[in-house]
Amino acid sequence: MNGSRKPIVLICEDELHIRESIRYVVEKAGFNCAQAGNGNEAYEKAHAINPDLIILDVGMPGMTGFEVCERLRSEPAFTATKIIVLSAFGQAVDEQKAREVGADRFIVKPFSPRILMETLSELLS
Repeated sequence: MNGSRKPIVLICEDELHIRESIRYVVEKAGFNCAQAGNGNEAYEKAHAINPDLIILDVGMPGMTGFEVCERLRSEPAFTATKIIVLSAFGQAVDEQKAREVGADRFIVKPFSPRILMETLSELLS
């Protein structure tokens, strides 16, 4: 990460109101953000902008967040990219799956904006 620019966070969430809430938190934390509304768009946009951190909703149309994470992690260009997976399902199997596909963190929705901000700051410091 270049110290002279703000980190870029790619928010991948199909529900607009949730995506806008996340964008607010990301920008309030001092980061630049880009957005995607489905898994295929998330994958393409990650390649186009090379973000420092990606927030992936699990249940997106096209590719799921798990699929996007797994595909990106298989590419050398994204091994250092931080990835947070968001899921409405807080079961242990979902958190395990997030770890298996290479996510750095797993956050259950609904989530606390404070927790998201702390996680962003921790991963991007």
